[in-house]
Amino acid sequence: MDYNIIQEEQFKYIETRGGEETLLLLHGLFGALSNFEGILDHFGDSYNVVVPILPIFELPLRKVSVTGLVDYVADFVDYKGYDKINILGNSLGGHISLLYVLSHPHKVRTIILTGSSGLFESAMGTSFPKRGDYEFMKKKTESTFYDPKIATKELVDEVFDIVNDRNKAIRIIATAKSAVRHNLGDKLHRISAPALLVWGREDQITPAFVGEKFNELIENSELILLPKCGHAPMMEHPELFNQHLETFLEQVAAEVK
Repeated sequence: MDYNIIQEEQFKYIETRGGEETLLLLHGLFGALSNFEGILDHFGDSYNVVVPILPIFELPLRKVSVTGLVDYVADFVDYKGYDKINILGNSLGGHISLLYVLSHPHKVRTIILTGSSGLFESAMGTSFPKRGDYEFMKKKTESTFYDPKIATKELVDEVFDIVNDRNKAIRIIATAKSAVRHNLGDKLHRISAPALLVWGREDQITPAFVGEKFNELIENSELILLPKCGHAPMMEHPELFNQHLETFLEQVAAEVK
């Protein structure tokens, strides 16, 4: 299903307007709208599914950081007038979700994390390989998934183009360093919203033990480990991911009534 990208003020986003409850999806550093196709297609008619495009490559350099992106999300939520959102983040998007929940707890109904940074992550390190090394980037992109075939040529090309753009590469590195500095281990006990944690057992970037640690530190949380799955469960096992997410959201809704 194709979704139109809406542009208003400084915001670019997708919005399905399919239901009263808002499900806000936040992508990671190399994330694209295609990462969330399965969620959009499954929930788009029953929820107001919203995907803001994070301005990782557009923010002023001085604001390129995890907190700069959290400020952007906060401004977006206020601009749209959303209340009691269900916020879902993959990878860096999970980190941003956590920081948003910590600073705006009254705005959040639930939080869903999948392969989230915030405690530990092993990604690109602090530098990129020399430009033009397509095979290296292909292997790096494939290692994101349990099944390397998920890393289509289109996806690899997108990552390769980012790495070979000096301006984008600088911003990726700055954001990644900022994420490492913003470790949330001593803050997660403050989160009271119901939390669903969906992790791939074979995640090489935020390994399964990271999901287990989040589960330990976030009091009202449930952890689901998916077998034969890497860093992006919603892409590798979309039907299973959506089934767990739907059950979780329905249970929370039933408890609220």
